[in-house]
Amino acid sequence: MQQDRRVFLTSLVTVSSAGFALVGCARATASPGTGPTGKSVSGHDDKDRDDRPDDKDRQGDKQGDRQGDKDEADEVTPAEDLMREHGVLRRVMYLYDDAADRLTGRRDLPLDALGACAGIVRRVIEDYHEKLEEDFLFPRFEKAGKLADLTAVLRRQHVAGRTLTAQITQLTRAPLADADRARLAAALRSFNHMYRPHAAREDTVLFPELRGLVGKRAYEELGDQFEDKEKQMLGDHGFEHAVEEVAKLEQAFGLDDLAKLTPAP
Repeated sequence: MQQDRRVFLTSLVTVSSAGFALVGCARATASPGTGPTGKSVSGHDDKDRDDRPDDKDRQGDKQGDRQGDKDEADEVTPAEDLMREHGVLRRVMYLYDDAADRLTGRRDLPLDALGACAGIVRRVIEDYHEKLEEDFLFPRFEKAGKLADLTAVLRRQHVAGRTLTAQITQLTRAPLADADRARLAAALRSFNHMYRPHAAREDTVLFPELRGLVGKRAYEELGDQFEDKEKQMLGDHGFEHAVEEVAKLEQAFGLDDLAKLTPAP
C-alpha cells in the first residue's frame, strides 16, 4: 500500500512539471508585448497595431490641416474686399483735401496728379466697387426688406458722386482760371463731405450684416464672384496695382511720408 502511494505521488509530480514546462514554452514563443494567445497586452492583436497611423502619418495630417488653415486665412472675404477698396478711396480723399486747400490758398497744385486721382475713383470705385454693391449687395438687402432705406440713399449718392467725378476730371484737363479754381475746390470738398460718412456707414452698418443675410455658402460664393469681377475690370492684382498708383500720387503731392502727419509732443 505504501509502495502504491509512492508511485502515485511520483506520477503527479511528473505531470505537474510537464505542465509548467508547456506554459513556459508558450510564454517564450509569444512576441514581446503580447500574451500567450498572441494578442498584445493592451487587448489588441498585431494587425490592429499595424493599422494605426504612425508618427509620420500624424505629422502629415497636421501639416495638411495647417495648409488648409493658411489657405482659408489667405482668402479675402467680400466685406474685407469692399472695405480695403474704401481704404484706397480714403487715401485719394486725403489728396482731395490737400488739393482743395491749395486751390483756395492760390498755391501750386500738381493738376495732372489730381486728374489721376479722379481716374482712380472712376475706375476702381465707381466702375468696379460701386457696381459690386449695386449688383450683388443692395438687391439682396432690398429683397429681404432689410436696410432698404439705407441702400436707397447709397444709390443716390453713387449717382451724385459720379457727377462730381466728371466735374473734377473736366476741370483738371486745362489750366485753371480763378473761377475754375473755386469750382474745382468746391467739387472736391463736396465729394469728400459726402463720401466720408457714406463709406463709414457701409463699413459699420451694411457690410457687417451681409454674411448673416445671405448665409455662409452664398457669402463664400460672393467672394469668388468679386474676385472674377476684379480680374475682369481691373486685371490681375487690380487692388494691389491701385494701391501702388495711389502711393505714387501721394509722392507727387509730397504727402507720402506718414510720419510727418504725427502731431508734435
